[in-house]
Amino acid sequence: MLRWRFRAMAVMPMFLLGSYAFADPLMQKAPSGRQGRAYKGDVTDISVVRRVESHPDAWRLWQPFIAKWKRNHLVVAFGAMTNGKKDMGDILVSVSKNDGEAWGEPVAVFDHNRRQGAIQFAYANPALFKPADQDVLWCFAMRCPIVYRNSEDSQLAGAFSADGGYTWTSVELAVHYAGPLILNAGIQPTEIRGRRCFLLPAHRNSLQKDPLGSRDHFVLSSTSLLEWKLEAFIPQPQSGRIFLHEGNIARWDSPGELKIVMRTANYDDTSLTTDPPRAYSSLSRDGGRTWAPARQEPALHNAKSKSFFGRTANGTHIYVYNDGPAQRDIAPGFPHGGRTSLRYKIRPAGGAWGEEKTFFDAGIKNSYPTLIEAAPGDFRAVWDSGTPETPRTHIHFGKLRILP
Repeated sequence: MLRWRFRAMAVMPMFLLGSYAFADPLMQKAPSGRQGRAYKGDVTDISVVRRVESHPDAWRLWQPFIAKWKRNHLVVAFGAMTNGKKDMGDILVSVSKNDGEAWGEPVAVFDHNRRQGAIQFAYANPALFKPADQDVLWCFAMRCPIVYRNSEDSQLAGAFSADGGYTWTSVELAVHYAGPLILNAGIQPTEIRGRRCFLLPAHRNSLQKDPLGSRDHFVLSSTSLLEWKLEAFIPQPQSGRIFLHEGNIARWDSPGELKIVMRTANYDDTSLTTDPPRAYSSLSRDGGRTWAPARQEPALHNAKSKSFFGRTANGTHIYVYNDGPAQRDIAPGFPHGGRTSLRYKIRPAGGAWGEEKTFFDAGIKNSYPTLIEAAPGDFRAVWDSGTPETPRTHIHFGKLRILP
């Protein structure tokens, strides 16, 4: 009976609103886009995966990640930020069997109420990954002692599902990197020295609490998804230091080439953007074993907010990002700070980045987009959204088609 009631609630808005997938008073007041939609942008078939009102012990929902299990079977992981914590809590997963039209009741992958002996952890920043040759879905996340103020002293945690995201089994990973880490992007399969392996980008901000710490971006690697080692650091630019973080890895133009595109901030004062506010990138020509010094991407805006960088099956690259100033900056046209509209650019194989396009703009806060390619050029996307004044009140899903 409870399952029937939830499914009915999830499907009803689609019936009432057609192409716009939910009835939300705030969204109805948003600027009208093409075809009479209550938003502007190229993303379509929008639905809400989950709202924070359904989680009385959480004050935000944030940083979703999406994976495809089978045809029309999608899995979205997201964080439910525990009351009183800055950026950690539980990691939950919702499943859609109809390509995102409706979403099931979420299940917990990592629950901060489950103690491990005398230690209680909170969790953050999920990353889903389904190996192409396995009927197993992995969820990696950050695990941090709950007594800490934020999650920047986390270790790597893992769990897997063999039934498409309905049940999860936690595993203890063997991690041969001893420092803290922060996750924000997915796994990239590659080949290093003739051996298949997987790369997981991460960064650390130990300088926040330790005057002898650092702010570095690095890459972990694994051949099994159970045992991880430090593969490489991303070298700083040849002149000056930048806080490089939250990078996404994708294949570049030539065989064996990988590129990582990273969020940036001032190294010494992370409240400041780079000048001008731009993403930085680094290139590897040996499958991810070594990386070139980071360099500016003049065509790619970044103002201290996670972006998405990926590659389509035909070699086109896509970059999805927040426009405007940094989150807490106040500027004309951005009365509530940045992290509002989501824009994107595409780059044909071997070409240059094109003009800015609108991904999603509804007069509300939006951030942390993640996309997967369900079919060539046909993406499924998730991001966290809010109100005009409050971030991260719900998780959005949508579709984006990129023509060759």
